[in-house]
Amino acid sequence: MPTRKNQIKLKAVELLRNNTQGIRYSQLVNMIKVSFPAFPINTIHGTVWNLDITIPNEVYKADRGLFRHTSFRETQVTPEEATETIERVEVSEQDFYQPFADYLKNELEECTKAISLGGNRFRDKWGTPDVIGIKKPMPSDIIKPEVIIVSAEIKTDTSGLITAFGQSCAYKIFSHKVYIVIPKNSSEEDKSRIESLCLIFGIGLIFFDSTNAEIPQFEIRVRPLKHEPDSFYVNKYMKLIENELFS
Repeated sequence: MPTRKNQIKLKAVELLRNNTQGIRYSQLVNMIKVSFPAFPINTIHGTVWNLDITIPNEVYKADRGLFRHTSFRETQVTPEEATETIERVEVSEQDFYQPFADYLKNELEECTKAISLGGNRFRDKWGTPDVIGIKKPMPSDIIKPEVIIVSAEIKTDTSGLITAFGQSCAYKIFSHKVYIVIPKNSSEEDKSRIESLCLIFGIGLIFFDSTNAEIPQFEIRVRPLKHEPDSFYVNKYMKLIENELFS
């Protein structure tokens, strides 16, 4: 009769074999507990936390807290993800620009005005934000704060997240705050890496339902840090959209 620890390891391997994107630690523990309700939770925790060390031929950590079966180590996009991408073709990325502009203004209250932009409005290789907004002081403010510029890069294609993050970094040169907005059905590994990068670079992170432009269900994961952009580039780019954004 296998010991409890061996039963836990076998079950963990079975679960990971059936989840190509991997399973996060807490979720894996809960799934094993459902299979073995009589096992003490501490025994499960004590067996699961270092599976990548005790059975390295079967389990590895794709990212912090994310266990994955070794048979999927080299895979990047699963058939399920590919199907989701095909299904999303009918929904244009541009369809999410205005809903996110409204979200910035009305829910997050990061802006007093936000507009859909996109395209090549800034006329250079560094890219143009999909959404840009400003927060101006209100007439009722006793102490008038400075005008804040907020930019956002929205991505519906889960294969383009690295490019999207690079574009978001570029926007910091003329924006006080920057957001990257990515599909919530992105792989757990990609979401974890993007989240870590956002925390390092001070960029805000939003998850959303990239299949539904009417109800995108924007969900904030990381708040952006305010910083001082380069005034030369602020004026260079704001002149191109002055009438739309500042009128």
